[in-house]
Amino acid sequence: MSARELLQSWPLIKQLTGSDPMGRGSAAKSAHTSETKARTTAATRTVQSVCPYCAVGCGQKIFVKNEEIIQIEGDPDSPISRGRLCPKGSATKQLVTAPSRQTSVLYRKPYGSEWETIDLEQATEMVARRIVETRERTWEHTDSHNRPLNRTMGIAGLGGATLDNEENYLIKKLFMAIGAVQIENQARI
Repeated sequence: MSARELLQSWPLIKQLTGSDPMGRGSAAKSAHTSETKARTTAATRTVQSVCPYCAVGCGQKIFVKNEEIIQIEGDPDSPISRGRLCPKGSATKQLVTAPSRQTSVLYRKPYGSEWETIDLEQATEMVARRIVETRERTWEHTDSHNRPLNRTMGIAGLGGATLDNEENYLIKKLFMAIGAVQIENQARI
């Protein structure tokens, strides 16, 4: 690159000699910036979703390339959030793609000191068996005045902030169906 070309590439020179005297457009743009493309342009498809963090239900656009998430942004078509996301919602990609994300079921035996990996079917069977046993053992048909209760105080539901409204609805219905009365879906612990 000659000295003249180098001088012409400086933003101040471009601003003073070009068509952008305020330095807000082409004068402030470098060649590298001109070649830069948004990550979302590489996406092969876009999926609409809802932010998983709270009950507001902000809309999200998930950009996918080769079946991998490359970007998650607010959905401007969402009547709830109109394209905006809070800091937690903006970090949703980290929630679903972080290398430290737990993707297998871990189980620690009673009085054990080590975690072992078990398959999902085995874990589901263990949870279901324990729910049925606890419900049978702690079921209350009536109170001391013979009024009907039909409940169990031996099971409680504690949800999380990363569940959406539909998941919380189904969890609430499930726990009510098995007779639990202590149910919290948006616990902030």
